[in-house]
Amino acid sequence: MTNNDRPKLVPRLTVVTLGVYDIRRSIAFYQALGFARKAKETGEAIAFFDTGASLLALFPWDQLADDANMPDQPRPQAFRGTTMGWNCRSPEEVDEVLAFAVSCGATLIKPAHKTDYGGYSGYFADPDGHAWDVVVAPGIEVGDDRRVHLSD
Repeated sequence: MTNNDRPKLVPRLTVVTLGVYDIRRSIAFYQALGFARKAKETGEAIAFFDTGASLLALFPWDQLADDANMPDQPRPQAFRGTTMGWNCRSPEEVDEVLAFAVSCGATLIKPAHKTDYGGYSGYFADPDGHAWDVVVAPGIEVGDDRRVHLSD
């Protein structure tokens, strides 16, 4: 079979899975942020949350590392090379989201500020240290459907 004979694959990001230390605490945190938990019959083995266009999953850190065939130690305390994004419609909404996340148990890791690209951004970390960028950025619109919209 040649490449021309293969069905065209459509790239998609369907799930972001976070390794967590205490799944109960993390489930409570993401529910407090307002994410709707789905497939609750999984109990505390794994938790899935609807994000609008994809899923956020929480899975025990050591089990996720084992599933990926990677060591679970040492657990990083520094930047992990990824962030999740929470795009907003205004600088005021950025401030509101950061304050709300902190009230739910997040740690503010960078206060909101004007960016050099003309946006407004700040960061919080979830209970396991996963970083979230809360941002309003030029050229990125958030629709009524909660999805980000970019021009072609």
